[in-house]
Amino acid sequence: MTTVWNRQRASRMPSHRYRDVYQRVDVPNTGRDWPGNRITHAPLWVPVDLRDGNQALAEPMDPARKRRFFELMITMGYKEIEVGYPSASQTDYDFVRLLADTGLAPDDVTIVVFTPARRDLIERTVESIRGIRNDVVIHLYTATAPTWRSVVLGHDQASLKDLILAGARDVLRAAGDLPNVRFEFSPEVFNLTEPDYVLEICDAVTETWQASPDRPVILNLPATVEIATPNVYADQIEYMHRNLARRDSVILSVHPHNDRGTGVACAELAVLAGAQRVEGCIFGNGERTGNVDLATLALNLHAQGVDPMIDFSDIDEIRRTVEYCNRIEVHARHPYVGDLVHTAFSGTHQDAIKKGFAEHHARAAETGVPARDLDWRVPYLPIDPADLGRDYAAVIRVNSQSGKGGIAYLLESEYGITLPRRLQIDFARRVQDHTDNSGHEVTAAELWRLFEAAYLQPNPAITLSRFENSADEHTSITLRIDGTEHTSTHAGTGPVEALAAALGDQGRKVDIVALHQTSIGSGNDSEALTLLEYRTDSGTQWTAGRDRSVLAASLNAVVNAA
Repeated sequence: MTTVWNRQRASRMPSHRYRDVYQRVDVPNTGRDWPGNRITHAPLWVPVDLRDGNQALAEPMDPARKRRFFELMITMGYKEIEVGYPSASQTDYDFVRLLADTGLAPDDVTIVVFTPARRDLIERTVESIRGIRNDVVIHLYTATAPTWRSVVLGHDQASLKDLILAGARDVLRAAGDLPNVRFEFSPEVFNLTEPDYVLEICDAVTETWQASPDRPVILNLPATVEIATPNVYADQIEYMHRNLARRDSVILSVHPHNDRGTGVACAELAVLAGAQRVEGCIFGNGERTGNVDLATLALNLHAQGVDPMIDFSDIDEIRRTVEYCNRIEVHARHPYVGDLVHTAFSGTHQDAIKKGFAEHHARAAETGVPARDLDWRVPYLPIDPADLGRDYAAVIRVNSQSGKGGIAYLLESEYGITLPRRLQIDFARRVQDHTDNSGHEVTAAELWRLFEAAYLQPNPAITLSRFENSADEHTSITLRIDGTEHTSTHAGTGPVEALAAALGDQGRKVDIVALHQTSIGSGNDSEALTLLEYRTDSGTQWTAGRDRSVLAASLNAVVNAA
């Protein structure tokens, strides 16, 4: 139907090829209690970055990255973590064995391992967990939706149920006698499976596993491929919540994906509908458009006055670790964590934020309540950035940021230099100081002179006199510090790490946060430019190094940081 005010026309896309959810699966009408419910406490969060997230990476995590990610999750306070698919990957198997052989997992952390319903793979999975002192969940899965049954698995309803129950019996036979082991079942593509059929299977599995209140079974209901508005998923979850047998012996879990961009909404509505546990990834990595974003879900609760039970108070360190482990940068507009989410470029937003801060501090002085504990109501900022370990520089100084995009554009277009966003913010402050004092427009050439003065001044006290890499992976470094030479040899590290260690040995510690490579100019005349972010007692700072060689530029940057 067209109206006078809506002049949109039909597109050229073949939308007729697709069916809506109501033509693909029977959506139960539950009477809907969930719209009137409220989330008053956090569900159990279960990060699956080490399994589901890992399998979606172009370069799966090596053991060091996997361990670092696991240790981050422990530090943040996660108490149930899916650590891998031990029957599918030797790396995953070895990581589970590492947990068995070390004290890496605290006693109160539950370890989850993933397996399909196939006897040899179940046995391999159970073998991987033997000796683990922690509580363990064996997570069994099989796809149950009609297209998956017929096209992928070649089963009808009856034969697929037989396959699933055979797998459930194999799990019980292999691990039922282990007192620290519980079980989880996922009917993959739950959201496209017939409601009565998936209910029948889930009840049969909990009966096979003898679910009881003191040994509950997790029933995990994935929106494996998101296909409907979030209210549909909520109806499907509420139907299961109301009709499952042994409900007091079942932990109802959800695993939303983000194909429609509404994974967070699906998870929140599912919790309203009765879900008690949510599987997802920190910052939402996963197949296609990702798993549901646990950070956004948790901080959405925080913004509503509900303790998320997970610590995001150093969100930049969390982001750095996740970016390192996944080899994927978090988007600048990502909720809560992105570089730009607490920054306003619009003058009207800037004015409102400044007035909001002024009112906040005035109210704190008037009431005697510390500003850190006072009710938050600053316009345009859903939460206080300080809650996440962010300072106010990117917010308060945002008037000096209005030209940040232009500064970055001029340096890139005139000199080929690409600045990381955090360095853009740091440099923009310096440019604003300059323009405030001069009152004049800044040209690209002046920008470059300011950049050189701020970040490319050589360290007069320290010189790298000699650097050698030997065939046996030893690095020899000679430093001249205040006129005296110091030579040291370092084994098993890269050149940058070796130089940082040599400086540290001489009391010139450099705590490197990140290295970014770019160039000055292009073609044969270009020079390498290394931009180095490093940590000091007062926060992070930036320096740079330049040379025809990328390695030499990086080493120069480290020396300048010292």
